[in-house]
Amino acid sequence: MKFNIRGENIQVTAALREYVEKKVGRLEKYFETPQPTEVQVTMHVHRGEGTIEVTIPLSGVIIRAEETHEDMYAAIDLVVEKLERQIRKHKTKLMRKLRVDSTGRIAQRESQPVAVMIPDVDEEDIDIDIVRTKRFDLKPMDAQEAVMQMDMLGHSFFVFQNSDTNDVSVVYRRNDGRYGLIEPK
Repeated sequence: MKFNIRGENIQVTAALREYVEKKVGRLEKYFETPQPTEVQVTMHVHRGEGTIEVTIPLSGVIIRAEETHEDMYAAIDLVVEKLERQIRKHKTKLMRKLRVDSTGRIAQRESQPVAVMIPDVDEEDIDIDIVRTKRFDLKPMDAQEAVMQMDMLGHSFFVFQNSDTNDVSVVYRRNDGRYGLIEPK
C-alpha cells in the first residue's frame, strides 16, 4: 500500500505519519495479494477535535471511514477498527455469493473476484435486517427545494428528482452542518 497523507489545519509530523502507516498498513494482511493501491488519508483539526478520513480503493469497492476524537492517535485507532469492520462485512457479502446453491453447484459471480482473506466471521454479527420499506413519488425539484423539504421533515437525507438533470439525486446533511448532493454519473 502506498499512502497519501495530508493535513488540514494540522502539521503531519513524522511520528503521526509513521503511526498512520503502521496502523492502516496492518489492514494489508487481510488481502490475499498485496493491493497496488494508494490509500488516501486526510487529517484535520476543527474546534480542538482531530478528524481522520481514510479511503482505500479496492477492485470493485471503495472502503472509507471517518472518525473524530480529541486525541488524533485515538481517532486513528478508531478509524482502523471501522475499516476492519467494513472489510469483514465485504468479505461476508462475497462469501454469500460463493454459497452452494440447491443443486450442489457453487454459485459464483465471475466478475467479482474474492480479494480478501479474513478469519471466520459470524454472519449474525453483520446480518442486515430491513424493517421497513417506503415508496413515494419523486417530485421534480431543484437541490435548494430538496434541502428545504428535508429540513421540514427533520430527516438527514432526502431523495428527489432533480429538475435540472431529470436524474434521481440525494441531498444530505453533513456532520459539519452543511449539505451535500449525490448525483449519478
